[in-house]
Amino acid sequence: MNFDPRYSARSFNSVGTRPIRPDGVDKVTGRARYGADFNMAGQLVGRILRSPHAHARIRKIDTSKAQMLAGVKAVITAADLPDLTDGDAAMYDILDNCMARKKALYDGHAVAAVAAVDARTARQALKLIEVDYEVLPHVTDVDEAMKHSAPVLNDSIFTEGVEPRPAKPSNISKRSQFGHGDTEEGFRHADKIVERSFRTEQTHQGYIEPHACVASVSSDGTADLWVCTQGHFVYRQHCAQLLGMEASKLRVTSSEIGGGFGGKTHVWAEPVALALSRKAGRPVKLVMTRDEVFRASGPTSATSIDVRIGARKDGTITAAEATLRYSCGPFAGTWAEVGAMTAFACYRLENVKTIGHEVLVNRPKTAAYRAPSAPMAAFAVESVIDELAKEIGMDPVDFRIRNAAQEGTRSSYGPVYGPIGIGPTLEAVKNHPHMKAPLSRNQGRGMACGFWFNFGGQTCTDLNIGADGSVSLAVGTIDVGGSRASLSLIAAEELGIAYEQVKAVVADTSSLGYNDMTDGSRGTFSTSMATISAARNAIKTLRERAAQMWDISADDVAWEKGHAVAKGGKHGNLGKLSLKEIAAASGTTGGPIAGHSELVADGAGVSFATHICDIEVDPETGATRVLRYTVVQDAGKAVHPTYVEGQYQGGAAQGIGWALNEEYIYGKDGRLQNPGFLDYRIPVCSDLPMIDTQILEIPNPNHPYGVRGVGETSIVPPLAAIANALSNAAGVRMTHIPMSPPRVLAAIEAKQAG
Repeated sequence: MNFDPRYSARSFNSVGTRPIRPDGVDKVTGRARYGADFNMAGQLVGRILRSPHAHARIRKIDTSKAQMLAGVKAVITAADLPDLTDGDAAMYDILDNCMARKKALYDGHAVAAVAAVDARTARQALKLIEVDYEVLPHVTDVDEAMKHSAPVLNDSIFTEGVEPRPAKPSNISKRSQFGHGDTEEGFRHADKIVERSFRTEQTHQGYIEPHACVASVSSDGTADLWVCTQGHFVYRQHCAQLLGMEASKLRVTSSEIGGGFGGKTHVWAEPVALALSRKAGRPVKLVMTRDEVFRASGPTSATSIDVRIGARKDGTITAAEATLRYSCGPFAGTWAEVGAMTAFACYRLENVKTIGHEVLVNRPKTAAYRAPSAPMAAFAVESVIDELAKEIGMDPVDFRIRNAAQEGTRSSYGPVYGPIGIGPTLEAVKNHPHMKAPLSRNQGRGMACGFWFNFGGQTCTDLNIGADGSVSLAVGTIDVGGSRASLSLIAAEELGIAYEQVKAVVADTSSLGYNDMTDGSRGTFSTSMATISAARNAIKTLRERAAQMWDISADDVAWEKGHAVAKGGKHGNLGKLSLKEIAAASGTTGGPIAGHSELVADGAGVSFATHICDIEVDPETGATRVLRYTVVQDAGKAVHPTYVEGQYQGGAAQGIGWALNEEYIYGKDGRLQNPGFLDYRIPVCSDLPMIDTQILEIPNPNHPYGVRGVGETSIVPPLAAIANALSNAAGVRMTHIPMSPPRVLAAIEAKQAG
């Protein structure tokens, strides 16, 4: 059945309501099973030996003593994970990150692993492994790593995007450039120009559940992997390729996920657990400690950004430029490229240029964090936008409204926008009571805009109708933010039945066709599209079965509000048949009734948000307190408004922590100094105000219900909104994230001294 994904205005019965979440009871009672909650008979305990050096050549690893320890069943090194990547540089980097080969590239890099009968024996075995290191010079700072004097981390990296190709290897893996027009000409027409440099420190996603898995490889070459992940199909592909397995022989089952936010889109320890199980011949359970999560899994990039924007006195921006340097860890990435694409995406600009540099450093491999790369770029750009508005004597909201992108605008990264929500969010902020509330001494208000692309991708869904009329919806996208409830609402909407009749489950990789990673805010967007398609396919079958029961043509049967209805006066004597009645007769009308859909969801629809923040600063200590926070964002269509509000609030809460406290702190020895939540401070309830939300609905033309992804955009504006508020409160421009009390106090004192 051909599926038309275009938006069609309609009224809703289920979509837009707020039913109780289906997983809530299990989660609050402890019944829900997360990564570390699964066990198998005869399982061993896996542990990983990690490098204590930021950069070191591995001369030799002697595992003989560990192998002889009673209770040790397997010891592996890189030799047990041979290179089977066939020249695929990205896969080789994943392999090298999972188990160091020639060099340890950061503090915490895995160099060996053991499987033993218990945790105590495993820890003892790690102590018996002897590693001969040649310690090498290291670099952990993004700007320092770009200098010619910096140690080169990878001799095979030659900067891409530069002509001619460099003759020498470099820590700059790639240079990207976006934009249009002539920025130098634009700056010549500017009455005011503001130029500033900014820094943001590396942060962690802050998920509470550490990485965990149970791997079991059988003697016949088949294997099972139970794991907390944002994409079990991608994990299957990567693990199978790294271990030389056929993907069909590896079944991956996803657990409940205790937070991911992009940090569980990469394999870290899973190939190691599978290799240990294969060697030991028994299941292996491997759970990272919190220390390991910080030292050895993926944080955000640290950044260094220069921004220059010019405008005329009437408020029109004439030119904008940004140069962005993002750390990637020791492996090539595309983080600065994404930052360069998002930096000016909120604005209608005739002359714009962004340049991104991907920079290798001796830190863990960078991973996504909720709209990866965009928050840092927005912090720099929106700070300069605010300052420029003041320079020309214009209200910062009005300045943004004047220059906001709109339908038909050519974006700074290339595409032309369709219907978008940046203008409506700004108008809503301008008229919001928050903007008119009074402020007291040492208090400031700031606002900022944010953008995210949103993605779609490959999606597969099965919808099965039971003989009792209940509906089972099998999906392949991980529920990271309430998608099971949203998808159940959508199935109920299409079928015309009650939400309570639908149960959505996340199927394992052997039970459903391939699904892309749950990232890019694609979960509800893409899977709802496949769910609508599957439901409509099921409705076609329901109509055919009803026609068979009535002995009429299927063309004479319509589906209305959960019932088959015979059309036309000639069938006026026929009543309605409910879904339950048709399902009950399925055994005699052709067997089970189901709908299936596999598709590539395109046209995800870009997303915009505008945030307002009030903050108070203590000028004697630099301590700050967020007093009030408001999120205004376009959802396209809020399928489950409570979940949408939760996504808005969650992104804002994480942004508050990032802006004010959170950062990786490395010592001169290149080792992480704060690998835990005691010294890496995420916000707790007492640090946060009640976060107000306003949902706008500008329909996405490429989705039947108008849905847009909402999960990531909400973390983009907070860094800038808080920086603008704090700068207004303290009377000095803040340019370094996090704006911790010592940095705030130093800025205040520097201004007073000047």
